[in-house]
Amino acid sequence: MVKYLDTNATVAAFIESISHVTELAIDTEGASFHKFVDRIYLIQLSTRQQHAIVDPLAIDAPAALGRLLEDPKVEVVFHDADYDLRLLHQDYGWQVSNMFDTRIAAQLLGITAFGLAALLERNFGLKLDKKHQRADWSMRPLTPGMLDYAAQDTMHLLGLKDGLKQELEKKGRWAWAKEEFVRLEGTRWDPNEPGGAFLKLKGARDLTRRELALLRELVNWRDSVALQLDRATFRVVANEVLLEAAHAAPNTLEALGAIKGMPRGILDRAGRDVLAAVQRGLDVPEADLPKFPRATRFDKDPDFDTKVGKLKSVRDGAAKRLELDPGVLCSRERMEAIARALPRSLEELAPIPGLRKWQIAEMGDGFVKALSEFKPKKTLPQTSESPYLN
Repeated sequence: MVKYLDTNATVAAFIESISHVTELAIDTEGASFHKFVDRIYLIQLSTRQQHAIVDPLAIDAPAALGRLLEDPKVEVVFHDADYDLRLLHQDYGWQVSNMFDTRIAAQLLGITAFGLAALLERNFGLKLDKKHQRADWSMRPLTPGMLDYAAQDTMHLLGLKDGLKQELEKKGRWAWAKEEFVRLEGTRWDPNEPGGAFLKLKGARDLTRRELALLRELVNWRDSVALQLDRATFRVVANEVLLEAAHAAPNTLEALGAIKGMPRGILDRAGRDVLAAVQRGLDVPEADLPKFPRATRFDKDPDFDTKVGKLKSVRDGAAKRLELDPGVLCSRERMEAIARALPRSLEELAPIPGLRKWQIAEMGDGFVKALSEFKPKKTLPQTSESPYLN
């Protein structure tokens, strides 16, 4: 039986009843598909004996739950913890410790279908109804079907954790998982640079600097409308439409309406506001036109691609041996960092940011050997007169 808790008293009583547990499964529901500013609209909790759904909109911040989640003696089990951790920190300031993430565990086992529904079917033969996958969890009242769907996200999570942990131990990969779970601690929102979000739109790099100025104004206009309506930005105007408007620079309602995908409602209600945003972009002085931040520059290395290729061969060979997805085993970004560092020993691999101990154990010798034929670049001693010391 799943308890639906929407009062301070019932939530407090439930948390008190599970305060002795050493493991707790949790999931949260946001509404980023529907809302401009996401937050937690539902919290699902499961122990071995009890299941509950907490309505955070109807209660004060449940401090006792936060203490439980932050208790290092309590193992907190998620599936795909990243977004949940960000919301929990954003809404309540909680920083969860001692975690188990069933998605990460599945990937480390080489399971290619690692969504929760796929894992529950694989481990228990259960088939989840995906009817409410894109539901608006901010709506009230929630339907019985929505509540049943939400409850499934944690009801079987502890059992799933048991099975995956056994498989990890059998394959000798439990230490891998523990290292990954520790890295989840401290996960929180990484706020965009103020005013720079428009540069992250797919396709923005294809625009000229003048068109980027138009895009910036159009995105600012769209975001202000989305904030006012509390609606996801793509439900106001899609990114592709704004990119086309930035490129076309329409100066009439007719030209604006000719842009594929421009919503008729926006054209009728706010067409002139959109045209004003375009004009603001056109009015930006040349010297103030936006541009992409300069990427980190590295010394030119004619052997760089060769080095990465040799590391990739080591990685791909290990992936085949371990029956793992190569990207899970080691990303290209990490291999590029190794190629630049040109380590001569396992000890020199250890300080490379992001490189795990288990990755070094499985591939470190191969990485070092693959790079042994390359000589470190000679560097000239710098003096105080060097212009590069400023």
